[in-house]
Amino acid sequence: MANITPSQAVAHGRFIRGSASKVRRVLDQIRGRSYRDALILLEFMPYRSTGPITKVLRSAVANAEHNLGLDPATLMISQAHADMGPSLKRFRPRAQGRAYAIKKQTCHISIAVAPTT
Repeated sequence: MANITPSQAVAHGRFIRGSASKVRRVLDQIRGRSYRDALILLEFMPYRSTGPITKVLRSAVANAEHNLGLDPATLMISQAHADMGPSLKRFRPRAQGRAYAIKKQTCHISIAVAPTT
């Protein structure tokens, strides 16, 4: 995450099961919103990736509250992105003794919150 200011609090979720592109479509919806609006939005979205994203968002807000002494009601999501993590490689048996590779994707989620000005 580039350009982190001292008034921002950051949280990372690493090795989250799920593809980065599916996580990004949820992060694009909450980026720039207030903490309260983002929680409401995440609660009612029908995607599986909202669970880990909510967890990382709550962690970022807890970091802001504890480390920087900021009020959660004044926080907004300043940065949010997902990067690809390592793939878990699994194999399924196929016909005539062959094996079929399955790649189970992981991603790293980063969320930064900052007070509204």
